[in-house]
Amino acid sequence: MSGNALWNGSIVDAHQHFWDPTLNNHPWLQPGVLIPFRYGDYSAIKRRYLPEDYLADANGHAVRETVYVETGWDPATPTEETRYATGLAERKGLPSAIVAQAWLDRDDVSSVIALQAAFPLVRSVRHKPGGPVTPDAVGQQQTLISNETWRRGYALLERYGLHFDLQTPWWNLDEAVRLARDFLPSDRSSEGLSGWRRAMARFAAEPNVRVKISGLGQRDRPWSVSENRWVVEEIIAMFGPDRAMFASNFPVDSLCGSFDTIYSGFKEIAAHYSHASQESLFCKTARDVYRTRE
Repeated sequence: MSGNALWNGSIVDAHQHFWDPTLNNHPWLQPGVLIPFRYGDYSAIKRRYLPEDYLADANGHAVRETVYVETGWDPATPTEETRYATGLAERKGLPSAIVAQAWLDRDDVSSVIALQAAFPLVRSVRHKPGGPVTPDAVGQQQTLISNETWRRGYALLERYGLHFDLQTPWWNLDEAVRLARDFLPSDRSSEGLSGWRRAMARFAAEPNVRVKISGLGQRDRPWSVSENRWVVEEIIAMFGPDRAMFASNFPVDSLCGSFDTIYSGFKEIAAHYSHASQESLFCKTARDVYRTRE
């Protein structure tokens, strides 16, 4: 891969959010509520964030399509979130695809997945599987990925042609490897990065997985190329550009950097890859996975 120009072509943002906490029920975004959060105090994002706000943040970058990922909406009414996001797409042109909420261990999972799949923009679902919050706790507790009820819910996705967007710490990836037959390191110590790379390499060996390069921020530290280059390049080396995609995680990652800082950083890091590889990372992989142009 020889030196090339910075990417200035189309971008498909593979992971972003819209919300309006004044109208909709996001328990974690309500006044007076602060849940444990990896970036610390997230009060700055407890505000309305709609397509016009996103496009203002993304100004100067050729974002053509976006993938809306479920936002911690009240799990009692998961299809209401999908209806809301669909309405935004119809009125404002974004998002282009939706990752819907579906709690796979619930008694009503079959009907929820069927209802979510009926929305024309739904391509995937997400249910964070919980589990050990530190590497030392592995073996003492398992994630929902190993729960048989949850796995039966997961098995229903194939019937509707839906993907699953997994968000879990690297130390839980061995459970995900077994499941595979949107992960990124928060511990940047040498030991943490070594453990992350070993787990990601095992995960990347499964041909039916893809990876989002997103959510790379660190608590109380500004987003920078110098701190993220190695992680990004390791992911691309393990998965290849055809199985990796860049994403903003906005507005959440506005807590650690502007949209321009993050995407300009991605462009700087990716500049030495071929044009075809950059096209995959910034656009084609996400477009293929989420079918954002249907």
